[in-house]
Amino acid sequence: MYMLRSKVSRSTSRYIYWAVALLTVFLCCVGTFDSERLVAIAQEPGLAQRLRALEVAQQAYQVNLNTVWVLFSAVLVFFMNAGFAVLESGFCRSKNSISVLAKNLVVFCFATIAFWAVGFGIMFGDGNDWIGLTGSFLQSPAENSPTTGLNYRGAFDSLSFAQLPLSAKFFFQLTFAGIAATIVSGIVAERVKFSAFLIFASLLVSFSYPITGHWAWGNGWLAKLGYWDFAGSGVVHAVGGCAGFVGTLMLGPRVGKYRDISQAEFDVLPPRAKMLPWFRKTDEPLKQVLPMPAQSLGFATLGCLILWMGWMGFNAGSTLEANGGAVSHILVNTMMAGAAGGLGAVLSSSVYLSKPSLAFMINGILGGCVSITAGCAYVALAFAAIIGFCGGIITILAMVFFDRLCIDDPVGGVPVHLCGGIWGTVAVGLFSEGPLVYPEYGLTTGPGLGLLLGGGIAPLVSQCVGILSICGFTLLFSWIAWMLTAKLLNNTLRVSMTQELKGLDDAFDDQL
Repeated sequence: MYMLRSKVSRSTSRYIYWAVALLTVFLCCVGTFDSERLVAIAQEPGLAQRLRALEVAQQAYQVNLNTVWVLFSAVLVFFMNAGFAVLESGFCRSKNSISVLAKNLVVFCFATIAFWAVGFGIMFGDGNDWIGLTGSFLQSPAENSPTTGLNYRGAFDSLSFAQLPLSAKFFFQLTFAGIAATIVSGIVAERVKFSAFLIFASLLVSFSYPITGHWAWGNGWLAKLGYWDFAGSGVVHAVGGCAGFVGTLMLGPRVGKYRDISQAEFDVLPPRAKMLPWFRKTDEPLKQVLPMPAQSLGFATLGCLILWMGWMGFNAGSTLEANGGAVSHILVNTMMAGAAGGLGAVLSSSVYLSKPSLAFMINGILGGCVSITAGCAYVALAFAAIIGFCGGIITILAMVFFDRLCIDDPVGGVPVHLCGGIWGTVAVGLFSEGPLVYPEYGLTTGPGLGLLLGGGIAPLVSQCVGILSICGFTLLFSWIAWMLTAKLLNNTLRVSMTQELKGLDDAFDDQL
């Protein structure tokens, strides 16, 4: 009997247990649909504090994630200076290698001070449609970054969308300013005075680059016009290309780059070795373009690969946010454009020279990367390939064209950065997929649908107005800045012919 009662008792207990459990679940479910109860729960001080703490923790996590990603990208961009140094020293002659390396090294020192003291405030500080008027020396008394939007209280409203500390914003933009100055170095290499280059680079980073940058990225008049340049085909690369172009025109070609010849000698030369006759001034002799062999195409190739890697940070880091979808899309577009640019260069050199050229391949890859920099976030992968392929071809054709105009550019910086930058900026107006095509990446604003995809002509017009304005201002400023620099240096930007023939490295004491 005891055993039976015990079993009954245990059975009954189980029934009672399950009945109580089901009743509890029912009452909880009923309570869940009670709106007044929900309001009461929401008003409980303890829960509200926990929810607020959770929200703050999530925001802090996102800020930290953004900061780590942007700083990592900035380091990649900074490392591009090593790529430029190796590339330029490889393309130039060995007697000038120390001079080239010294310029690439110390220019970032000057750019850092200039951009901190003046440039960053002009570019991103609050002001008007033409120039920023606050934030010199990174001073922002009410700064509350990483607070964003309408709650932001600092001096840099144009960067208030980014959930980043101010120092992270500054460091990322500083690396871009340094690249703009470094581009000039290779274009004017092997004959410019070391001091002349540093003075000009400081003026460029302090005033010219920030002013046009403010127009596009600082809530200036170009941004309001509808000009879009995601990572700087125009704002960075075309500016550096324009500044170097004016410099090389004012310096003139290197000694021995072009040789006066007779009409009979000119007639039998291959096209690439001829200056363009219609470019010749009255009574000027015809000229033959002479090759100047590079010191090391191995160094130049290594520089190209470093730059290509750095471009991943240059473009994808411009999201200023650790957004996996957007970053992945931009990275693949950048890689595709660079690869297509290399193929375009192979095709161009094979057709024009009847065989491939490694130097052309290097600049074709870089031209493809420059070309996609403006539209890397706004175009599909197939269009990125088209943009890069055309960029590679444009770069090679421009290299040959400028050489035949007797415009001496030792590394091909003008074709890569100026011509590639112009094409890349215009390409946004042709191939953009519209402002809402990638909302899942957080990119809900952007240029209108491109002309070749069925959109109107308005986006293309905005891009053309933007790049013409940026290039026009930079050309004018660069001419004035190079002239002022020459005045400070006994009316000459160029080393003596004796020093040039001997090599610019002779001016450096590196006998360790």
